[in-house]
Amino acid sequence: MVDRKPIPLLRLVLSLMATMVIAVAGLFLVRWLAPASWLHANNEVAGNYLQTIGTIYAVLLAFVVFVVWQQHNDVREAVDNEANELSDLHRLIQVFSEPVRTRVSRCLHAYRQAVLEDEWTSLAAGRPSERAGKALEEIWPALEGFEPQTRREEVLYGEVLARFNDLSDARTHRLHCSCLRLPPSLWALLVINGGLVIGSMWLFGLESFYAQALMTIALAGSIAFILYLIADLDNPFWGAWQVTPEAFRGALDRAAPRESLQSPKPSSNPP
Repeated sequence: MVDRKPIPLLRLVLSLMATMVIAVAGLFLVRWLAPASWLHANNEVAGNYLQTIGTIYAVLLAFVVFVVWQQHNDVREAVDNEANELSDLHRLIQVFSEPVRTRVSRCLHAYRQAVLEDEWTSLAAGRPSERAGKALEEIWPALEGFEPQTRREEVLYGEVLARFNDLSDARTHRLHCSCLRLPPSLWALLVINGGLVIGSMWLFGLESFYAQALMTIALAGSIAFILYLIADLDNPFWGAWQVTPEAFRGALDRAAPRESLQSPKPSSNPP
C-alpha cells in the first residue's frame, strides 16, 4: 500500500503559505490604495461586521467539522465490523470437513488480500475494487455446495450463512460510508465565506501595519488549516488521517486453523 502521508503534509504547508501570502498581499494593496483616514473611520463599523460574519462562519465550520469527523468514525467502525465478521466466518468454517473447509478458507484469504492490496487504494480515488467484489462473490458457491450431515453441522451451517450475509452487508456499508462527500455547494460556501472573513481584516486602519498583518496572517492560517482538515477527513481513505487497514491484516490470523489444532504428534517408536 502506498504511503500517502508525506503528500498531504506538503500540500498542507503549501496551502497555508499560499493563503497567508494572498491575505498579506491583499492587505498591503488596500492600505496602499485606500486613504488612511477612510480606513480609520471604518474601524468601529468593520469591527461589528467582522464579529457578526466571523460568528456565523465559526458556527458553520464547527458544524462541518463535526459532520466529517462523524463520517470518518463511521467508516472506521464499518471497517472494524467487516474485519470481525470475516474472522467469525473463518473461525466457524474450521469445524466443517474437507474439502469445503479449505475451499472457503482460500476464498476468505483471497478476499482479504484483495481488500488490502487493491481496494484500499481504489477507495482513495472514490471507487470500489472489482477484484474484491469478485473475491467476495466466490465465497457463496463454496458454501452453497456443502451438505450438512449431522444436526450440529446443520446448525453451524445456518450460522455460517448468516455470517456471510453479515460480511456482505458490512462491506456494502463500508463502501457506502466511503462514498459520502460534502456537496460542492457547501464547499463553495466554506471557501467564499472564508475569503470574506479574511478580507474583512483589510477594512481596518490600525496604526501599525505589521500588527495588522500578523493578525491577518493568523486568521488566514487558521481558516486554511481548518478547511484542509475538513478536506482531509472528507475522504477517509486518503490523507494524513486516513483509516488504516490494520483490522483486516490480523482478521484471519485470529482464527486458528483446525489443522494446526489437530496435527498428529510424531511417533516415539522407531520404524
